[in-house]
Amino acid sequence: MGELNNKNMEDCLFCKIIDKQLDSEIVHEDDTCVAFKDINPKARIHLLIVPRKHIAKISDMEEGDEKIIGHLIKVAKDLAEKHECKGYQLLFNVGKEAGQIIFHVHLHLMGH
Repeated sequence: MGELNNKNMEDCLFCKIIDKQLDSEIVHEDDTCVAFKDINPKARIHLLIVPRKHIAKISDMEEGDEKIIGHLIKVAKDLAEKHECKGYQLLFNVGKEAGQIIFHVHLHLMGH
């Protein structure tokens, strides 16, 4: 299973953005996560906040990953304030059936 996870990481679009192998409009970076503009925005502000650690989906979280996910939410709050959002939505899609397309945890920040 480890080889499969490594292969998924090598092919992961978000891992490539994090590693700067692909261009993206990055608006925030720190030791835990990277945030960038969604290429198909659904709101005035639509950012994706992704952990540097490759976690395929929320249901695959391991012990200790809750700190990472909490950090994503804090970064979303800070970015919403920075972009002067009057209101905003935070969304995780978990699994193909729920609309997850890229299997690297990502938090959607959609600000209005």
